[in-house]
Amino acid sequence: MRNRRSSGASETVVRRHRPVYQILMYMGLLLLLGLVVMYALGPQRASVLNYAYGSDYSDTYFFNKQLASVVMSIAAFAFCAIVPYKLAIDKYPRHIFVLGLSVCLLLVVCGVLGLPFAEKTNGAYRWFQLGGLGSFQPAELLKFGALVFLGGFLGMRAKQGKINDIQETLVPMLLSIGAAMFVVVVLQKDLGTGIALVAIVLSMLVVSGMSGKLLWKIIGVLAIAGTMLIVMAPHRMERVMTFVKGDTQVEVGQEDPNYHITQARIAIGSGGLTGLGIGNSVQASGYLPEAINDSIFAVMGETFGFVGLVAILGLFTGLLMALLGVVSRLPDMRLRLVVAGVFGWIASHVILNVAAMTGVAPLTGIPLPFLSYGGTSMMFIAAALGLAFQLSRYTTHKPITEGDGDGEDFGSRRRVGRTRYARGSRI
Repeated sequence: MRNRRSSGASETVVRRHRPVYQILMYMGLLLLLGLVVMYALGPQRASVLNYAYGSDYSDTYFFNKQLASVVMSIAAFAFCAIVPYKLAIDKYPRHIFVLGLSVCLLLVVCGVLGLPFAEKTNGAYRWFQLGGLGSFQPAELLKFGALVFLGGFLGMRAKQGKINDIQETLVPMLLSIGAAMFVVVVLQKDLGTGIALVAIVLSMLVVSGMSGKLLWKIIGVLAIAGTMLIVMAPHRMERVMTFVKGDTQVEVGQEDPNYHITQARIAIGSGGLTGLGIGNSVQASGYLPEAINDSIFAVMGETFGFVGLVAILGLFTGLLMALLGVVSRLPDMRLRLVVAGVFGWIASHVILNVAAMTGVAPLTGIPLPFLSYGGTSMMFIAAALGLAFQLSRYTTHKPITEGDGDGEDFGSRRRVGRTRYARGSRI
């Protein structure tokens, strides 16, 4: 790494080098595991739906759809890993964010107007139904837009020494995230996406060097807003109260509010230490709701046992640690915050899904990255990882110590090492 000075300003130049291939490796292993499990569960899921609703799904329908989602996700990863990151972070971040927000609003409007491609599911409009092409969830595009927009915005404010400025930093940030939260949580009734958005922003703020006092105030405001959103929605309050009450006895003929989590626990418990084996899941045969979607972790517990679940969590931990390694070695604060946001995005999905399936937290309906059935979430998380993979080419040899990245001159610090695998490029 070297410095070039002009008119009293310093420009940090980092040579482009080999990326962190661990990101690609962990993502590939998770995608492959998801395909194997879907190949085994697909016929069971098709049989259940055909029997319950009189549909005509083939045994390979869900596997083929998941395979198509994997192909699109790999393409999204490659696209964001190859196309210069400056287009997303420097040139068009606001456009991507506004596009995501606009498409989410358009979905709600189309749903209210009763248009057929905006189908109402569980009392909310969250997907565009595209016929044979499947469905598209615009909230995932909004997450990606928030990632690149807020990463660039907060990073620039941090470099200017204004990260704690209320008027120039906090007000625009809160307005942006508030608008996104209103659309997805209030209009689309999707609290899971709202939590992921908050996780993205908080991850950035922690890395940005914001004062602890101000950060705790923001967390307090978000906690109060989250509580209000839960209290105002009867279905959310019902989930919270069900979680608080825990296991309760239900009379014959009454609906068990704990049915979902009870079946998830049975699935995990039935797997024992080493599992029942691929294709031998009992709970996926109609007992466990959303067996191939939100409940895939429980089904994998039944299939692979405790050892298998530890290995799966190990893969996610390895991926998250690789992202943290990139964050600690990026000298440009904007890029650090973007990768920190990717970390928060994936970590929130993993933690919330696993916590819900094990009964540690209320059900939120949030998918497990790369393993749950579905394409939109998988594709945009893969795109975010592709962006992080590209940014890993611009890391320094040694971790940036605390206090660096706040707009000071990195080149004047001897503890920041040289880059490797040199090919001249500026960040």
